[in-house]
Amino acid sequence: MALCHTIIVDEKKKTYNAASPDELALVNAAKQFGWEFKGIDKDDNMIVDVKKKNGELNYTKKYKLLNTLEFNSDRKRMSVII
Repeated sequence: MALCHTIIVDEKKKTYNAASPDELALVNAAKQFGWEFKGIDKDDNMIVDVKKKNGELNYTKKYKLLNTLEFNSDRKRMSVII
């Protein structure tokens, strides 16, 4: 949920910009479970903060984004390869 999307983080407002309300809902749900999407760096790494149950930062994880397969009506899904 925290990685299969095309969301962009607005650094000034600290909000998510999503093309789809479904993507936004899934990323917000992942955040509620302690996996907060922080953005994509210049090396195409997706950065996620993993937090403990009390909200304290446990560690930051980076996933290399290799490819994005956009949603289409034939497949009826979107995929990312990390």
